[in-house]
Amino acid sequence: MEDRCQLLRDGGFTNFFISILILLGILLSYVTQHYRIISRGSSEGISPYFVLLGVTSANAQFGNILSLPASRADVACCKEVSPFECTAGLLGIAQIGTQWVCFATILVLFLVFFRRDDADLAEEELERDPDQPSWKTALTVGGICVVHGLFVVIISAALAFGAPAYLGVWANILGVMAATLAAVQYIPQIWTTYKLKHAGSLSILMMTIQTPGGLLFAASLAARLGWAGWSSWGVYVLTAFMQGIVLTMAIRYEWPRDGGPHSPSPPPQRPPYNRRTTPRVLPSPGPYSAHLHAYGETQEEIEHALDRESVQGLGENQPLLAPGGIGSSGTR
Repeated sequence: MEDRCQLLRDGGFTNFFISILILLGILLSYVTQHYRIISRGSSEGISPYFVLLGVTSANAQFGNILSLPASRADVACCKEVSPFECTAGLLGIAQIGTQWVCFATILVLFLVFFRRDDADLAEEELERDPDQPSWKTALTVGGICVVHGLFVVIISAALAFGAPAYLGVWANILGVMAATLAAVQYIPQIWTTYKLKHAGSLSILMMTIQTPGGLLFAASLAARLGWAGWSSWGVYVLTAFMQGIVLTMAIRYEWPRDGGPHSPSPPPQRPPYNRRTTPRVLPSPGPYSAHLHAYGETQEEIEHALDRESVQGLGENQPLLAPGGIGSSGTR
């Protein structure tokens, strides 16, 4: 216990400053995702199974950090160290708690803006998603997340008050659960993004911040908890790797390279029209040349009308039974 308190005293301003930056980065990254959903008025493009796995993983991760012996020792040391040292020592718990709240907010926004009729979506994006999840699926995801969260809270509280000696084992179980869920969390989102060929309501800025930030966050937790806390920081290494895959796909689809398979095709061009190089001789204004404005607006349409008038004029001046005439049979 005393050794743990001494670690809090030796934390220093550097660790405190880095922890504050990570906490602000978590908030900023998730706020961009919240804004993305709200501004589009839709959660289209976000896989419901990605939300399910993400929230349940966050539930398990938050329960894990609260149940770890090292975290409980840090909380107990707040009675013996200064307020600054206590705050610095509990920032790891605050970071994971903030992430849990932010991901739970994504779940709420996913349900609130699920398949809204007034969503600001391009028609081509809707056409690429013929198999949109149903309301039943969305509500089932929300219900499972709530039940799972209550399960973690109830079991953790029961062990804390009734059998604290087993909290360490429970913390490792939650850590393995969080790591397993995080390992597969991005698989349904990778498939959804691949199928839609666009990022949808996923925030590219959020993933740009979180992919390197997840590795930095894992390093910060590892420095504080050591190898004994592998179940806490290992999940963020896995998450950062999987999130990097989704980020690469989203950037590829939103900003395709020139000539790529998803780059917009140029508008069809009218084939070039070969103008006449020889003057057209008409004996007098005919039915077309006297009212050219009624038969065409472009040079091509006008030339076509004059050609028709020339052919008709030739037929009218030629005897019906003469060779080549309208009434000629072609034989003599």
